[in-house]
Amino acid sequence: MQTILRIAVCIFALAAGDVALANDYRFSGIERVVAMSDPHGDHAAMLRTLGNAGIVDADGNWAGDDAYLVITGDLLDRGPDSRAIMDLVMRLESQAPESGGKVLLTLGNHEVMNLVGDLRYVSAGEYAAFAGEELAEDREQWFQALLSRRRVQTLGMVDEAELRAEFDRDRPAGFYAHRRAFSSQGTYGRWLLEKPLMVVVNDTAYVHGGMPPMVAEQSLEALNDQLRDDINQYVGAMETLFAAAIVDPAVNFYDQADVAEGLAAGAASDPSTEPAVRKAIETVVALNDSPVHGPDSPLWYRGTVGCSVLAEGDVLAASLAAVGASRVVIGHTPTVTRGVLERFDGRVIEIDTGMFSAAYRGSGFALILEQGSVAVAQEDSPELTAPIPHPRRVGDRSASLSAEALEALMREGEVTSMTEDAAGRTLVEVGRDGVSVTAVFAEGSRRKGRNPEIAAYRLDRMLNLELVPVTVEREVDGKAGTLQFMPDNARDETYRSRSGQGSSAWCPLPRQWNSMYVFDALIRNEKRLPASMVYSAGNWQIMSMGHENAFGTGRGRPAYLKSQVLELTSTWIEALDTLTEDALNEALGDVLSERQISAIGHRAGTLLEEAGARP
Repeated sequence: MQTILRIAVCIFALAAGDVALANDYRFSGIERVVAMSDPHGDHAAMLRTLGNAGIVDADGNWAGDDAYLVITGDLLDRGPDSRAIMDLVMRLESQAPESGGKVLLTLGNHEVMNLVGDLRYVSAGEYAAFAGEELAEDREQWFQALLSRRRVQTLGMVDEAELRAEFDRDRPAGFYAHRRAFSSQGTYGRWLLEKPLMVVVNDTAYVHGGMPPMVAEQSLEALNDQLRDDINQYVGAMETLFAAAIVDPAVNFYDQADVAEGLAAGAASDPSTEPAVRKAIETVVALNDSPVHGPDSPLWYRGTVGCSVLAEGDVLAASLAAVGASRVVIGHTPTVTRGVLERFDGRVIEIDTGMFSAAYRGSGFALILEQGSVAVAQEDSPELTAPIPHPRRVGDRSASLSAEALEALMREGEVTSMTEDAAGRTLVEVGRDGVSVTAVFAEGSRRKGRNPEIAAYRLDRMLNLELVPVTVEREVDGKAGTLQFMPDNARDETYRSRSGQGSSAWCPLPRQWNSMYVFDALIRNEKRLPASMVYSAGNWQIMSMGHENAFGTGRGRPAYLKSQVLELTSTWIEALDTLTEDALNEALGDVLSERQISAIGHRAGTLLEEAGARP
């Protein structure tokens, strides 16, 4: 055991950075760049896509000449052929330089998960790929360790056959060979631990998840070095604890800190504990919640996809400036259309198209940047296409329902039912051609030619706010009013606050609330009730509903916002500057009075003055 521990200490030193790792994060003058993301173990789909992008030949060998291939992570998990994909990428890495090309792999969250022991999404096929290399003594060693712990816990009352069955179920054939291969000295672990989290090629950044605020706080080099060092140190520390046989490799990442804290208590009273073990315990406790593992990590962040332009614009601009890029290419979040999308006037390109169709019902796509042009290669066709704009989606619904299609359905579809919910709202089911949606019906929304619900929806569209769901005028059961889309998984603020949910929101809730407050100040929404703050529970995107008390002609803030601090970013300031009298009259002249429209302009001016954007 002492020999094993000495070996582990050496491994820990290597993983902690005693050996120089590759640190090339920035490349320029590259004429052709091909990018893809998230193959998730679908080796066949990845090969077809790379073939149509001109990167590999029929045998899967490099055919890309001097192109750079950038893969923004998530080679692993879910699909059965992750190992074949890693072998493919490693082979292409060695072949590409022969013709002046290069392969750049940035870490995805699933690569890091496999390195640190978060194995929730490892499929049976992935373990099976390692079964032929598993050492019988490894399995037996860890079974005996488990048996010993259970005997202590149960005072010797253990059914060994039953425990063996549990062991084999939780650690399928190939499990320990898989863990060995992903160790710091294993074939795949050693390879992945050298990979960056972000690279910049020409003027484009490539990263797995997105561009969170933390990116703007440091340089490209510092970001990569700090977060990769956290991963390396953590992996090395866990290996020291495995080698000392005091932690089982099957302990999940999310339990490892608790286990380490328990070990720390014992080590404090045991002078014989090896110094290397003490240090490893401290490292696991300290780095289990490293920023690299959190929702604001560039590997996990979804705000670049999930926030509106107004909520995210300044974050994106600052992050791009910090790494010296003019746009970013990201994966991680499957696009709603399962094709390549672009946002923020092309400054964000989304390339996770759900390649592993069994899980995501998508197919392979590759982005091609060449001589200033942007094109898309597809798994199923040799023809190149172009990215399409990210669709406006306020509220979860079928991918086929664009905002325009949803408007048409709500105006023209058949009303099939009417019910009243707990908040006293009238819910209407509207359907056509086999597609059905739910909407809130507000009777008599138009009064004296004015309709605040339609005005709120149109003003939202003018600002690119993405806060007000699709709203249309509609007669229901002989009564004139409006229909406002309500997703099936809707939850209001009362539910959210009582349940404590929302921390997983794709767009951080404080930023979403700020957008709602600024909008309410702009439209002078006198009442903001919990029932009018509705969320799509899938991603906790907020929707502003019920604007019957908005668009008064007063110039100040509504009472509920008198003491609220409003953050007006430069993106908000630019949007408010577009609300000229002519623009407002053109968009809202048929649903608001002249005085109401004039008041919007005055309130926009006041907000700009408060932000110091106007004298």
